[in-house]
Amino acid sequence: MTAAHPRLVDAPWLQERLDDPTIRVVDATVHLTFDENGAHTESGRDTYREAHVPGATFADQALDLTEHDGEAPFAAVPSERFAEVVGGLGIGNDHTVVVYDHVNGIWATRLWWQLGLEGHDDVVVLDGGLQAWKDAGLPVAAGGASYPAATFTATRRSERVVTTADVEAATHDRSTLLINSLARESFADARIPGSVNVPFDELVDESGRLRAADELRPLFESVGALDPDVAPVTYCGGGIAATAVAFALQGLGRGDVAIYDGSMTAWTSDASRPLERD
Repeated sequence: MTAAHPRLVDAPWLQERLDDPTIRVVDATVHLTFDENGAHTESGRDTYREAHVPGATFADQALDLTEHDGEAPFAAVPSERFAEVVGGLGIGNDHTVVVYDHVNGIWATRLWWQLGLEGHDDVVVLDGGLQAWKDAGLPVAAGGASYPAATFTATRRSERVVTTADVEAATHDRSTLLINSLARESFADARIPGSVNVPFDELVDESGRLRAADELRPLFESVGALDPDVAPVTYCGGGIAATAVAFALQGLGRGDVAIYDGSMTAWTSDASRPLERD
């Protein structure tokens, strides 16, 4: 593992364990793009088939792990559906799951969060994703790969996810700290009242690797996120980048972070809800 985070591993660590039967390596890539019509997602399956960590399977989060009729486009699926999907990927409750993506890490942390939401904590993230694997000079595989199906029993931790109603109440409750995970310009443009800002893109260095704890700590301390008297709730546009901030916070000792899964998409669906702007 690397020193940046207790749930982070580097490429050599993973390479040494690829043949370990207790490990499941999962490519969690989703491609997210934006245009004048908003955000668009595309399954990363084709990218996975072009190149992936040898033996890794693919979790199609955009299609299989998203509740498309939820209050936001990327709402987490019910526990029963989650258990069915990850069991089909070969993940059981006794497996160590290594997640990574091809892009900027937020889809890897999204799957890390969903597994934790359903009671599975033995999950680590490959620091820097597939690019770090390639940069280490390690080989990639093409095509597909799979593990034998397993049984996964989900145990939903309801305290790790909050609803719009919860957030509405939190705007009047100083014991809850709402953390906007979007870029600073997006935060300035519109945010939930009372929010502070920790941009997910400032958590990583130029290579996409998570910054060391001594670099991250001041960022979170400056907004009060390490105050033991407040309960952190992270949010973003649709509940994805928020998981990266939650992941970083866990490495600093905050295992009590909740995600507003609906995030700004759900909040702004009702024009009567207030927004703050700079």
